[in-house]
Amino acid sequence: MLDYDSIPNLPTMFFQQAERYAEQPFLWAKDGNRWQPTTWKKAAQKVARLAYGLRQLGIKPGDRVLLVSENRPEWTITDLAIMSIGAISVPAYTTNTVENHIHVLKDSGAKLAIASSATLSQNVLKACARTGIETVVVMEWPGPVPQGIRLHGWEDLLGMGKGKPEASVSTISAEASALARDAMAAIIYTSGTSAEPTGVMLSHGNMICNAMGADHFLQELPGFEYGKEVFLSFLPLSHSYEHTVGQFVPISIGAQVYFAESVDKLPANMVEVQPTIMTAVPRLYESIRGKVLRGAEKAGGAKLKLLTKAIELGSKRYEGPASLSFIERLQNAVLSLLVRRKVAARFGGRLKAFVSGGAPLNYDVGLFFLSLGVPIHQGYGLTESAPVISVNRVPTNNLKTVGPPLKGVEVRIAEDGEILVRGELVMLGYWNKPDRTAEVIQDGWLYTGDVGHIDDQGRICITDRKKDLIVNSGGDNVAPQRVEGILSLEPEIAQVMVHGDKRPHLVALIVPDADWVKEWRTANDRDPGTSGWADLQSDEAFLKTLRAAIDRANTQLNILEKVRRFTLADESFNVENGMLTPSLKIRRHIIKASYLDRLEALYGKG
Repeated sequence: MLDYDSIPNLPTMFFQQAERYAEQPFLWAKDGNRWQPTTWKKAAQKVARLAYGLRQLGIKPGDRVLLVSENRPEWTITDLAIMSIGAISVPAYTTNTVENHIHVLKDSGAKLAIASSATLSQNVLKACARTGIETVVVMEWPGPVPQGIRLHGWEDLLGMGKGKPEASVSTISAEASALARDAMAAIIYTSGTSAEPTGVMLSHGNMICNAMGADHFLQELPGFEYGKEVFLSFLPLSHSYEHTVGQFVPISIGAQVYFAESVDKLPANMVEVQPTIMTAVPRLYESIRGKVLRGAEKAGGAKLKLLTKAIELGSKRYEGPASLSFIERLQNAVLSLLVRRKVAARFGGRLKAFVSGGAPLNYDVGLFFLSLGVPIHQGYGLTESAPVISVNRVPTNNLKTVGPPLKGVEVRIAEDGEILVRGELVMLGYWNKPDRTAEVIQDGWLYTGDVGHIDDQGRICITDRKKDLIVNSGGDNVAPQRVEGILSLEPEIAQVMVHGDKRPHLVALIVPDADWVKEWRTANDRDPGTSGWADLQSDEAFLKTLRAAIDRANTQLNILEKVRRFTLADESFNVENGMLTPSLKIRRHIIKASYLDRLEALYGKG
């Protein structure tokens, strides 16, 4: 275990680990049909040479450098190289439009941009041309280049330092060791669920504090071993969750990191890579659960019965204080062989922890995984806390909480129920927004905007986002995320947003599940060759089936939470249409801008 108190900064932590693990594999990427490794030693050499190359382009301490790339070894190497010379990494989402990039470039005052593929480079180059950024580094040649931009190849930058003592690991690491722990390392832009993305200034110490806390959590996992763990990275590294937990935490424990080919290939990659630790957002778990249940229902017979029984007994064992009966224990043991072992194999067979964060995990979704023997732990955090605040521990894992605070983190509850956080993990502030910084950081306490309480075992229980609470016309508060989470568990519903501020009751905007729609069309003679549900918007039988799904969900909701009426969205909420953030959270303000009239019209119906 590292002595986290003595580590001055993130590059030094990396270089120390690179010296320790040297020829062991560190970063993996798929080349054709084979996974190819980059060793710790080779990664360190590339970081040092790229750092030297960036200096030759005029990058100085404090300069901001935009980084736009899918998850790949070059991402981590570039991020570390930027930080190694005291510059500030500014990660941006690969889904950003030209206008999004322009906002980040202008707001951050970036001096240089680095992009990966030819496709991603096009938007970056256009944005740079419109903001006066003259120097761009590309990992792959992009084709036509706007006038006035000097283009450099990523490999060419590495070549600048070849054979030069000033570009050696020993020289660059020694210089990096002088960087202050409280110096800014990165500006991470929030994904903008309710407003324009804002830059969050994170120091080296912010993220080292997170790594220390994660280390203590990981030590409790059965079979955990330094230098032996395997991460499979697929969430965007431009998001603070993956940036810290998927990159710097593996560095801190000497783990290997495999970069998934894509979300679509994630199931196959899990089988190939056999990860021991994975981080994901709730949407992934919801999707996996839905596919498993639909597959079992289609198969029917013994497969469905065995899965149902495994979930029933696994849930009973988790929820009930009383142990299973003797017969149930025998059944449960057999089901572990017949069902749970097969489920584990779908995740590679070596998984020690699935960590869920980024948004609330629905209790039933978490229970589904635990009942099938998949170790899932819900955590909690914010970009402003670098980002992890708490996570459920192995001995006291409770799906209805987000666990106790990490080591080095203080939490208290304000009089109005808001969760306050203090510790080295708290951001330096919002970039160029001192007034807003002063609003959320007071006397060292970060005001999270989340509402909750702490249970008798010190675990944080979150009820909702303070700013997302719906206040109905009777003055009652309703937590929309809880309602949406319960509705989206119904197999007919893929996504949902509820609405009802200053109104007497809730209404909902529904995105039907695409696979279910196909099955419904076939079963009800509605042109199975047609995709989507545009032609079903006024189909009474179709709407009646969806109404039944909402009625089922309403039985689990109190009178204030029940959804009275609904309308259908024209398309799914996704990153491309701006209705989802890159971390797959709904953007309420964007969705309302498109559907407010339709939602409000529901109140005019009898």
